[in-house]
Amino acid sequence: MRRAVAAIVVAHPDDETLWLSSAIASARRVVFCFGALFERPRDSRARERAVAAMPLPGLVNLAIPESGAGPALERPIPELTAAGIRIEDAATRTRYESNYVKLFEALRTTLAGFREIYTHNPWGEYGHPEHIQVYRAVAALQPELRYAIWFSNYVGGASWALARRLAGEVRCTERRIVQPDRQMARTLMRVYRQHGAWTWSRAHRWPAEETLFCESPIEEPASRRSLSGAWLLDVGRLRAWSPPWPTPRRRLPLFGQSPGSDGDVHPPPLPR
Repeated sequence: MRRAVAAIVVAHPDDETLWLSSAIASARRVVFCFGALFERPRDSRARERAVAAMPLPGLVNLAIPESGAGPALERPIPELTAAGIRIEDAATRTRYESNYVKLFEALRTTLAGFREIYTHNPWGEYGHPEHIQVYRAVAALQPELRYAIWFSNYVGGASWALARRLAGEVRCTERRIVQPDRQMARTLMRVYRQHGAWTWSRAHRWPAEETLFCESPIEEPASRRSLSGAWLLDVGRLRAWSPPWPTPRRRLPLFGQSPGSDGDVHPPPLPR
């Protein structure tokens, strides 16, 4: 069977390493959406140097300046908008919404012809507003470009309530358990760290396996299922702890489950 032509689309350099390493080897293109960090010129230069050194396939750096929104949600369950989420500060909101327009038009050209897009999940992993914005831009282009959207099962404490809300709204046609490419991820992490552009914890541990969910472009309502009952990986628990390691698994609620239940019932820990 011929493999679909795949691209990875992430908000910031190093997001591909953290959340989508399992897709890098099969991707023909990796797209970084945002470049200069908001009002952080020194860190922006470090990011530029790291991107120039990245050994990634078909790298496209859109380099849209960051809006200044994030990295955390302003409220546990934000108001979702066409551009991502509602940002309270008016000036930041203007930049954020303007970035969505730039992003949408740039991705329309960049993703034409691809059959699979791997990107952020609808709650933005740990809740970064620009991760959510990238997902919504990719999703908005799906009816036109007709690609399948794949996203992973990472979540954070701040985004858990949003993920629970979206569990019954997001409709997927396939779930696939995969192994992160930990060797590739560590190689890329070293490049980012060498240039001072690694934005995540140095103690991060990639799990033994992760789940990818697919939103197909084909309109087959009967084949679509919600994320009800899916297991997610809490990024705050993916750390180099001393044994016994806390399990990073969190379970989304099942339909019919009490609204007060947190769904945080764990199977045995993932092997390390």
